[in-house]
Formats: sequence, C-alpha cells, structure tokens
Amino acid sequence: MGASIFKTKGIVLRTLPYGETSLIVSIFTERFGIQSYLVNGVRTAAKKGKGGANLFQPAALLDMVVYHQDRKSLQRIKEFHWNRQHEGVFSDITKNAVSLYMVELLTKCLRQPEENVPLFEFIEDAFMALDRATPLVQANLPLFFSLQLTHFFGVLPRLLDEEAVTEAQPLFFDLADSIISYTEPRHPHYITGTPASTLAELLQVRQPDELEQFALNRELRRQLLQVMERYYQQHIQD
Repeated sequence: MGASIFKTKGIVLRTLPYGETSLIVSIFTERFGIQSYLVNGVRTAAKKGKGGANLFQPAALLDMVVYHQDRKSLQRIKEFHWNRQHEGVFSDITKNAVSLYMVELLTKCLRQPEENVPLFEFIEDAFMALDRATPLVQANLPLFFSLQLTHFFGVLPRLLDEEAVTEAQPLFFDLADSIISYTEPRHPHYITGTPASTLAELLQVRQPDELEQFALNRELRRQLLQVMERYYQQHIQD
C-alpha cells in the first residue's frame, strides 16, 4: 500500500545534509511521533533564504503536509512552513543555547514513531515559554523541562508528603526508586542537601513563569543538571 497524505505539526530536532541539495530531518510530529524526512532541493542557491533549509533549524515549529507510510524509515514532506517564528530562540544566544539543550535531550530520549499529543503539546509549550522567557526563567528552564519530561516516560520523581517540606529536616532524592523523602536510602544512588530540597521545590512548579521565584546560582544549576543526567541514564533506555 502506498503512502497517504496527512497534515501535522512538527518540531525539528536534527538535520543532516543529503546529496548536493537535500536534507534528512529528524522531526517530532504531533501525529506520528518521531519521524525522519527526506526534504529535496532545499539547499540550492535559490532556496537558501525564504522557504529553504533555514526553516529546519533545531526547535523550529512547522506546519507540514507529509507523505506517510507505516513502518517506513524515511518519509517525505510535500509542503512545509513555520507555524510560528521563534523571535527569541533563534536570535538570542542564551535562549538558543537552552533550546539546543532541550533538543539534544529530546533527540536522545524520543524513540517511538507513534502519536503522543500530550507530549507534543508539552514540548511545544516549553519552546514557546522559552521564546518569551525572562533571564531568570530561561536560566531555570532546562531543569524544569528535564524534570517534567520524565512524566511522559513514567518516571517523574514522587515527592512524599510535599506539605511537610521544611528546611529543618534533610531530604533525600532516591534516584533508583524515584522518590524524594526524609528517609535515607540503603544504597548509594541518592543525593541530599540543597540539591535534593531544590528539586523538591521544582517538582511543585506547574508553569514555566513560576521559575521566576528560583534565584539559583550557576553552580547549583550545574549540579542539578548533572543529577538529572544520572537519573535519565538510570531510567531511560539509551
């Protein structure tokens, strides 16, 4: 059976040159999950500007008409244009760096070529939040994004008794059992102290704008991102 034509939104993750004028593009689509597309002729001199390869920048949100055939490893795009243009993400150096972190995390985690609309909407909203973010929100967004993304893989850390979180009692983040509590684990795969209590507070954030209240220093952010990297390595395949 041949390919059918569908409309879908997509978020660009990675592009690779193919031949003299084409691209192979990895896109997380709203309708089909992660897909690879062959895009012909977009690297020609005539298309280097509007409508060409520049539309396939990482984190770009596209409206597409695609040819789709189940179980095919390389699909084709019939039509494409930006759904919206990220003013800040593509022009601001810091926001662009944050977007590339988010894209890299998605590239390593997304494997299933199947529809997941809630996940797509979460990712879409995160990039839109980054585009309008204040400096403090954009600095904290990688932590928020990496924490909340774990929900869609079934390993969002659980905060036991969140109403009782205080500074007087040390918290422990059990990386193996995905729990933040006051009980010290009987294995070495945990963190405690300020990193654990900060993650407990971040778990209670529901919207990126709330990150404005977290005045974290650069070293603490670095430590927390390393913790999340360990957590992903432990719980998410590859």
